[in-house]
Amino acid sequence: MKVLLDLQYLNVATTGIKTYMMELAHAAIAHPHPDIEWVFSHDPITQSADQTFKGTQTKIQRLNYHLDYFRWKEFQLPDLVKKHQPDVLICPDFVSPAASLSCRRLTVIHDAFFWQMPQNYPKWWRTYFLSLIRKGLKENTEIITTTEYSRKSLYSYLKKIYPMTVIYQAPKQLSNGMDSMYLEEIGLQKDGYFLHIGTFDKRKNLPLLVRAFAQFLKKTKREFKLVLAGGAGQSSQMNDFPVVENLIKTLGLQGKVLQPGYVSDSRVKSLYKNAFAYVFPSENEGFGIPILEAMGMGIPVIHSDQPALMEVAGDAGLSFQTGDQHDLMEKMILLDSNQDQVKLMINKGLEQATKFSSQKFIEGFHQVILQN
Repeated sequence: MKVLLDLQYLNVATTGIKTYMMELAHAAIAHPHPDIEWVFSHDPITQSADQTFKGTQTKIQRLNYHLDYFRWKEFQLPDLVKKHQPDVLICPDFVSPAASLSCRRLTVIHDAFFWQMPQNYPKWWRTYFLSLIRKGLKENTEIITTTEYSRKSLYSYLKKIYPMTVIYQAPKQLSNGMDSMYLEEIGLQKDGYFLHIGTFDKRKNLPLLVRAFAQFLKKTKREFKLVLAGGAGQSSQMNDFPVVENLIKTLGLQGKVLQPGYVSDSRVKSLYKNAFAYVFPSENEGFGIPILEAMGMGIPVIHSDQPALMEVAGDAGLSFQTGDQHDLMEKMILLDSNQDQVKLMINKGLEQATKFSSQKFIEGFHQVILQN
């Protein structure tokens, strides 16, 4: 059985989808199946490092990227299918070619955000991208998604019922060394800060976290800091970075809330390993990779009771009511005041993280690939 994995999107992917694609490619190599031959459209490391369409871009540059993406999906990828004659094509970035293909398609649709949260996307871009998704859902198509929550959400929006399988993904491999000097460089102490890693998309509810943290400091008089690592939201509609910056000034949290931007894996590892707790206040997620990364690093996790996060965390996390600032503050105080709770959550988290491995991730694909 020959499988073609489309990795073109790695040239712009940044957070969750990038991790998904990289870990899928890694798992395919690390855990081979005797009946499956993998063909990668691109070398994952090289494609991920491509800077052509990354960073601040003009409208012309963004247009050039969209043209490049369209050309790949609708012309170059179908040509690659003709060249390699795979039995299965896997597109892990929502979109499969509109052209007729001679093979089965496994299209990964990670979540239903484009349908659920239209206000977070430019109208023209959302219409165009949804059109690409729909046109690629044809012929012998099966959908792979990330959680039962995403599966139910997608079924409520898709007009046609496609075979859909939930495959839990693996968290990012942070196997490189740890930057032991990084904490000192940015003025942090071990167990002295709450952590969040990810973009400043509106659905992440980071202003809520900043306000809850301000309340936490006022109530406890503690010397904690809050680290918000990651970049701006993907569009002006989605971006809460300016809101967070204004809140920091308004609430007098300069020096208390740190925004180091995107950081290297060795620094991410250092941030995880030394944090007091990870806080995930998001109002909507398809999966929630940082929950598993944090648990696997041995730190407790506070998260919203959003369904996907509850599904991934199991009973190993400490949940608060989504959007409830006071409840989040109380959970932060509870964790700070109860070392037994911390130890229990660390142990449960380490156990929960083992349920989401690279091998289990690829075995889910093996099962779907070989079922027909």
